[in-house]
This record gives sequence, structure tokens and C-alpha cells, in this order.
Amino acid sequence: MSTAIERRPARERILDTARELFYAHGIHAVGVDRLIAESGVAKATLYKQFPSKDDVVAAYLRQMDDSWRRQLRSAALAAGEDPREQLFGLFVAMEQAARAGTLGCAFINAVAEYQPGSTAHAITAEHKSTVRAWVRDLAAAAGATDPDTLAYQLTLLIDGTLAATRVEHADVAAEAATRAARLLLDCACP
Repeated sequence: MSTAIERRPARERILDTARELFYAHGIHAVGVDRLIAESGVAKATLYKQFPSKDDVVAAYLRQMDDSWRRQLRSAALAAGEDPREQLFGLFVAMEQAARAGTLGCAFINAVAEYQPGSTAHAITAEHKSTVRAWVRDLAAAAGATDPDTLAYQLTLLIDGTLAATRVEHADVAAEAATRAARLLLDCACP
């Protein structure tokens, strides 16, 4: 382990390791012992930071929520000042991510492993609702005749694209989503 890694706080090392492993392999496939070994912390240190694996999962999902919403905002802003183009910019950014390689949506991946009522499920539902509300606000600013419906359609398209990229041909799925988003925007924002 490098000294740069050793100097980082234990909580940060654990979460970085969890993000890498949970996203690549799934949450249930990664045991606490592997988290401990790969983050370079003692078992007591992990449990001091996180009383249970579910607490690690919750912190991981909250971290992914912050990261994903920053990425969405960045993609929207990169598309310019026009809210309609900002909405379209989300799909252009997804195409770029697909070409770089993606493992889908961390939230869809996580919720597939948990039952409704679990903390992971609740955090995922909150994340999806928050993103949809943000997209709804952009849709309203873009002049959509029905911003609620457009936001629902666009976020379903985003989620469907991310799910498809986990399975096959990420670049093809993202390109198709970009074309569909353009059609939706043209119809919804006269």
C-alpha cells in the first residue's frame, strides 16, 4: 500500500474501496472481510466508522448520489444556457460515458439486491425522486407543456439507458437514447 493511501482517513479509504467494489461486483458479492483487506484498515476500524455493512452501503449510496447529481449538473451546464439544450446535454454526456465504459447505474444495481423497505431501497427512491424533480425544473424552464411528464419520460430514458449499458453495447444504447431524447424534447417543448 502506498504512503499516500495510508495517510488518507480510514473512513475515506473504506468508502473509496466500497465504491469501487460495490459498483464493479455488486454489494452482496463483496464481504466485509474484502472491504477490510482492500481498504487496508483493521476490522475494529471499519466497525468504528460503520457499525454494520448496511451503514457502509448507505454511505456509499449517498456518496454516489452526490457524485451523480454533480455529473448531471455539469453535463447540463456544459450544454449552455438554454434549459432545453441542458436537458439534451445529459444524453450527450451519457454517450461519452458509454464510450468510456460504464457499469450502469449504481442505484439500479443496488436496488436489484434489496427489498422495498430497506435503507438501500429508500436511498435509491429518494435519489431518483430528487433527480426527477431537478429534470422537471429544467423541463419547465425549457417551456415544456407538461414538465412532469417530460421529466418522467427523460429520467426513464436515462435509467433505461444506464440499465442497458450494463448488459450490452453501451454506445448503441446511449446513441439511441440521445435520438429519443431529441424527439421527446422537440414534441414537449414547442
